[in-house]
Amino acid sequence: MVQAVAEAVARGEQLKRDGIVIRTYDLWKTYIMGDQEIHAVSGVDIEIRKGEYVAIMGPSGSGKSTLMNLIGCLDTPSRGDYYINGRLVSQMTDDELAAIRNKEIGFVFQTFNLLARATSLHNVELPLIYAGIPAEARQERAKTALRQVDLEPRMYHKPSELSGGQRQRVAIARALVNDPSILLADEPTGNLDSATGVEIMGLFERLHEQGNTIVLVTHEHDIALHAHRVIHIRDGKVERDEKVK
Repeated sequence: MVQAVAEAVARGEQLKRDGIVIRTYDLWKTYIMGDQEIHAVSGVDIEIRKGEYVAIMGPSGSGKSTLMNLIGCLDTPSRGDYYINGRLVSQMTDDELAAIRNKEIGFVFQTFNLLARATSLHNVELPLIYAGIPAEARQERAKTALRQVDLEPRMYHKPSELSGGQRQRVAIARALVNDPSILLADEPTGNLDSATGVEIMGLFERLHEQGNTIVLVTHEHDIALHAHRVIHIRDGKVERDEKVK
């Protein structure tokens, strides 16, 4: 056991030196449905480096959402190893996993997940409240994040007073506020019209140019092509992995 921990630490340190923020080794997620085993993710090996902009693309039922949940530490694999920023996820405590989800990963969801009665500023502040950041520093960081997404003038507006694109910008600012290692976006244009979707994808490109590592999960080919690399998932496996820019 001690040797296994030491080997995991050594491997993690090497991954970190190599600038690899996400590394999976033979990752599986299996669900038991009656007397059947459903392999949602089947032996996935992927590597994503700091500063990359990667789309994980596949049709409905391909396993891409399950893979996203594993990468986001929202679910645990049935077997295999997953390192995030050089740390082996299976060796983390619940508190350490919660800290990873709050500080290391910025989540952007299709449905925005904003508090209806809170202003844009307060919605963006939320991760900092959970992190125990003092109020004054919290507000300054939230304002900076809203500035990054061109929404500072709407900081005191509530979600009902914003367009769909503006709500998604608030959600992106909230994801950025802790300066995460990875921005993980799940179908971020799914609830937007096509023109607003293009606008949001332009924002992701700008954030990538500023040095953010972005992992985008989508079933839409044209949205995936905004990324610089596309990992195609089918039947729980990596079908192909290609650079597109």
